[in-house]
Amino acid sequence: MAGELLIDEPLAGVRRLTISNPTKRNALDHAILDAIAAAVRAADAEGVGCLILTGGHGMFSSGYDIGDLPEDVFAVEAEKLVAHPFADAIEALDAADVPTVAALPGHTIGGGLELALACDLRIARDGIKLGMPPAKLGLVYSHTGLRRFLHAIGEPRTRELFLLGRNVDARTARDWGLVHAVAGGEDLEPEALDWAAELAANAPLSVRGNKRVLRALLAAEGELAPDVEAELIALRKACFASEDLKEGVRAFGEKRPARWRGR
Repeated sequence: MAGELLIDEPLAGVRRLTISNPTKRNALDHAILDAIAAAVRAADAEGVGCLILTGGHGMFSSGYDIGDLPEDVFAVEAEKLVAHPFADAIEALDAADVPTVAALPGHTIGGGLELALACDLRIARDGIKLGMPPAKLGLVYSHTGLRRFLHAIGEPRTRELFLLGRNVDARTARDWGLVHAVAGGEDLEPEALDWAAELAANAPLSVRGNKRVLRALLAAEGELAPDVEAELIALRKACFASEDLKEGVRAFGEKRPARWRGR
């Protein structure tokens, strides 16, 4: 059964998007990602004051929903999910004029962490874990995603996060710059709503204008040469057809060490 995106308006001018896929720890499937992209663009068009992106069931998101894909369509379907609906949701958040807050009530892993990082501000519940498991799965991450982490936490921490593949706790994530604040269990929702109310009350021309300036400055920090970008895209595409990615996903689901073949 597909997950869903729950939408409500807890305060005037504030719209909340809640990821709900309880049987899969809020994994991001096509339905959820398509709904996020549509909801973000609708909020922009309607002049909503602030968007909150959060997760239900005590979790933010466990990342891409690729664990149950059949062997015979794994490569094609996994790449489709990541290359299209996931990229579309990220691009919608990147392009949004409306300010966005990610409220992280539980573990925030893989694609879920990049989704949170695409929001303007992030607040995490104390005690949760955040992490990037590509090295444990055999996945080559997108160069656009890696650049997002480089901007947020710098090169040394990005190497630590992606090459070791370990999770970090919320307080470490705050020290690194992955999140802006940490809240106690009962305080997360009220604090996220306080932030959202303040953002929605600020001058919209200023908030939206400053977001536009930030986007332009970040985009100007060195474009890749076309042949290099093509090489990186091909490298990532090849990983989806690899034996190692299939084995990594199986091992992750079975909670056992992966048996890597290097192919």
